[in-house]
Amino acid sequence: MADTVLIAAAALVSVALIFLITGSLLVSVSYAGGLVVLGLMALALLRRRPVVQSETTMTADWSVALVAMEQDDRAIAITDRAGRLICASAKFDEWFGSAHAPPRLPLNPESVEALSRLARSAWRDGRDGGIIVAGDKGKWEAEAERAGRSDEYLVWRFTSTARDDPKIVISRRLRDSFGEMMSHAGLELAVVGPEGAIIAVNQGFARRACGDESASLVGQDFVALLRSDDRERIYYSREGREGSPQTLVQVPLIDPSDPDTDTAHAASLMLLLDTGVGIGGWGSENAAQGTQLEALLGQLPLGLAMADRDGRFLFANPAFRRASGVEKADLPPYPSDLVVKEDKAAISDAVRRYGQGLVNSGDMAIRLRTEPDEPVSLRLAGIRGMGEPAVLLCLADTTVENRLRRQVAQATKMQAVGQLAGGVAHDFNNVLTAIIGYCDLMLLRHIPGDSDYDDIQQIKANSNRAASLTRQLLAFSRQQTLQPEVLQLPDIISEVSQLLKRLLGAKITLETHHDRDLGPVRADPRQLEQVIINLAVNARDAIQSQDKAGEHATGTLSFTTHCVSAADIRRMRSDIIPIGDYTVLIAEDTGGGIPAAYLPKIFEPFFTTKEQGKGTGLGLSTVYGIVKQSGGFIFADNVPGSDGKAQGARFLIYLPVYEGGEAETDPVVESEEASEWSGGGRILLVEDENMVRAVAERALVRQGYTVISAEDGDEGLEIVRAGGEPFDLVVSDVVMPSMDGPAMAREIRKLAPDLPVLFMSGYAEEQLRREIDIDGMHFIPKPFSVQQIAVKVGEILHGGQG
Repeated sequence: MADTVLIAAAALVSVALIFLITGSLLVSVSYAGGLVVLGLMALALLRRRPVVQSETTMTADWSVALVAMEQDDRAIAITDRAGRLICASAKFDEWFGSAHAPPRLPLNPESVEALSRLARSAWRDGRDGGIIVAGDKGKWEAEAERAGRSDEYLVWRFTSTARDDPKIVISRRLRDSFGEMMSHAGLELAVVGPEGAIIAVNQGFARRACGDESASLVGQDFVALLRSDDRERIYYSREGREGSPQTLVQVPLIDPSDPDTDTAHAASLMLLLDTGVGIGGWGSENAAQGTQLEALLGQLPLGLAMADRDGRFLFANPAFRRASGVEKADLPPYPSDLVVKEDKAAISDAVRRYGQGLVNSGDMAIRLRTEPDEPVSLRLAGIRGMGEPAVLLCLADTTVENRLRRQVAQATKMQAVGQLAGGVAHDFNNVLTAIIGYCDLMLLRHIPGDSDYDDIQQIKANSNRAASLTRQLLAFSRQQTLQPEVLQLPDIISEVSQLLKRLLGAKITLETHHDRDLGPVRADPRQLEQVIINLAVNARDAIQSQDKAGEHATGTLSFTTHCVSAADIRRMRSDIIPIGDYTVLIAEDTGGGIPAAYLPKIFEPFFTTKEQGKGTGLGLSTVYGIVKQSGGFIFADNVPGSDGKAQGARFLIYLPVYEGGEAETDPVVESEEASEWSGGGRILLVEDENMVRAVAERALVRQGYTVISAEDGDEGLEIVRAGGEPFDLVVSDVVMPSMDGPAMAREIRKLAPDLPVLFMSGYAEEQLRREIDIDGMHFIPKPFSVQQIAVKVGEILHGGQG
């Protein structure tokens, strides 16, 4: 201000001097006008210049930051470069305590070390996160970010990985548009903790309880905000008798999937509505309000229904109908009509007891008529203030959870049965190897026409039949030997079409339909042929079963191939099939379909609906095993007819498209015919089964080999270590007590690196090669004949491929 006065005074003095010197008033006025213009221009320029504040060290107002970072579902903390805790949210104090600063938190040692690495990475790179840490109070996902004017602070964020707490989810909804919608409908809500303290309220409750709809009321005693008269009618304390009486409904906020939830220590959702509001047939004078309330309750994801004191249903929202299995049917008159016969009395007594008007609640396990094998939890609560006492029923919709639980149980059972079947087949193969081998040795001493020749042939034929049965068991357990090739499904169907027509007969029509541009698949063609034949045989039997004589039954069996892209799989949203390109084989018949009770069991081994002697129950289990071992997926359902009933069965087989090339085939090595190996040789034979060892030894000795036998891997290794004349080949079983075949082979290779090894096993060659991974390893599956093992040994010693 002083500077401005001095400048004005100087301007006036200069104008006076000009007037004294020139004596002209016009010149003096012109000079003064020019000064005024120049002053205004300077003032305008000064105003347009930015105001530069001096950079001073400002003290951060951490209280503002603390308010800004308060979140219900995330803990936030800020530390400096010295690792000191600057400030933290209330959630951080609840989870870890304010006496601890990241990374030194009350967690397990591995988590503290992980947080230390996270801090170093965040200081260096600016941000890092996504690690999971754990402590006594739970698990959290942690992240850290460098912040501040000079990057002198580290902001930590911790998010709980636990399932959403219903209390937290509903508390959030009460503060958004959902809470406002309920208030406009006359329904006031409050979430109350187990001790009676308020956790959250909607706006209407806050307005009626304290006159300010923006008030949170968190921490206040819920009961203190209400009062009751001598007739036990409930009012808001602030409104007193001038207000309208309220109906109070308590819904415990518990997780229905957690059986260990303590309902006595769980939070509750309190619903308050004016007594005049009717539900169902109640409150006819306020029918419009009742209809509106029913519409609101119908939008809730929780299954809610109401019954009167006599046990009749008054109302049920769609979630309750869906959970109870009557979504597409009429709601029965009584809750007891929803459950099995054994639970009818219990639920009727419970509804009658809670309908006496007392405000209490409880849980009971029931079995729904639609799902008699899956007990569910039903929550009942007695309510009052709605004209007459009533009962609120709460049933969670567990349809998805039950389906997933059944799928997991089925997969676990199939895996266990598969392991058992594989073990049985392996042991059985040892027995069959001995039987077939001894038959071959006996046939060498008998010629056609001998009295025993036909009997020996019959024994061998039945043994081979039993061997095919073990192959089916191994197929189911996915432990059979496959020889995969890159092929097209239409080619496989075309190769077996003539055989299928003979199997089906003249009365059943075979149809085939193929998409264009089908992707190639990698599978064993002979096993795929077995899959197609098994499906065709089942379809034929199903069609013929519709006619008792089986002579006049007619029908159709169709095989269709489709190309399914990764986009199609993504749209299916399947939890089973990974996203990718597939070639799908669909087999449909007109045999009347599969009964619903049989669908979950059809792939189980030995399950059959055929008459005794007409099926082993391994047909579809073999199909299942081959498809799964080929990397595919198989599903079964029924084809609905025009009348809604099943007209036939449908099997869908998804095989992944092979990405290695268009219809390439795996190279086939032409093995030399080495059955005439005349060079002799020393063979170490290691087999723990005496009968198998005896057969293999006699078969090899007959071919001119010198055979040294051992009963287990330890003995075989000791024979090699003892020295002497070197061996040309080791023939060994895979599974043996003490030291198994692969372990023995690795130790022998240390002494003789180039010694070839021939493994004998009833398990899958592909699986063994993945697990053993030994160079120069050869394989012969059990059971084998005398000729087969002689030829295989000759191939190896003559330099052929194993």
